[in-house]
Amino acid sequence: MKTEFETLLVTKESEHVLLVTLNRPASANAVNTQMGCDMVEFFEQFSVASGDVRCIVLTGAGERVFCAGGDLKERKGMTDQQWMAQHAIFERMVRAIVACPVPVIAAVNGAAYGGGCEFVGVCDFAYASTQARFALTEVTLGIMPGAGGTQTLPRAVGERRAKEIVMTGTPFSAQEALAWGFVNKVCEPADLLREVLATAGRIAGNAPIAVRQAKQSVHRGLQMSLSDGLAFEIEAYNRMVPTQDRLEGVLAYNEKRKPNFRGH
Repeated sequence: MKTEFETLLVTKESEHVLLVTLNRPASANAVNTQMGCDMVEFFEQFSVASGDVRCIVLTGAGERVFCAGGDLKERKGMTDQQWMAQHAIFERMVRAIVACPVPVIAAVNGAAYGGGCEFVGVCDFAYASTQARFALTEVTLGIMPGAGGTQTLPRAVGERRAKEIVMTGTPFSAQEALAWGFVNKVCEPADLLREVLATAGRIAGNAPIAVRQAKQSVHRGLQMSLSDGLAFEIEAYNRMVPTQDRLEGVLAYNEKRKPNFRGH
């Protein structure tokens, strides 16, 4: 598994948890072409083989900014063709995060604007610092959200709220994000990473096949009718019946001990 990247800092926080830091602090962790390529390469590898990774935490370098969105300095003077070629990389990046079988949690340590806000939306869920702020400001620049924002935001906060956020470009606070359902928890800045990693550790302690199947069932089921979703759920459920982890979980319960899940 590759963990060395130009724009990402990847560290192993525990046996089964990786911390991925958007690492362009001098540029407010803005997404340039290289970061897009690095994100694609990092996340796509999990669709091939996840190894022993059971949870990923995504955060930004520094204390003030999670991600300021696309790097507008790099984009200055781009031709239409160059812009669209770069955006094709960003589209692939979004698909790679969404398709990642391993749970991905955002630890929003500061401002998450534009593409940074869209990163939060494509993660499975998010915790935010009290000093975090969010915005989809694309309409103020003559474009619109194109990295999932118009799709993930309404799924989290509802259509009418999402339209207001997207069409005004107005920033909103961490507390508003919590009240509207965009983030799951708001933490003091000094506590954010500790609390996210604790949650990641709890996820990583559960049966990895079960967690991944549950993730897929929730995500895909929301795109189906209820009857189709129920059918998908039972197919996902049946995948776990013949696993050793299922046997271990029941045995550990009866022996009153912590299970030792191995992912098979």
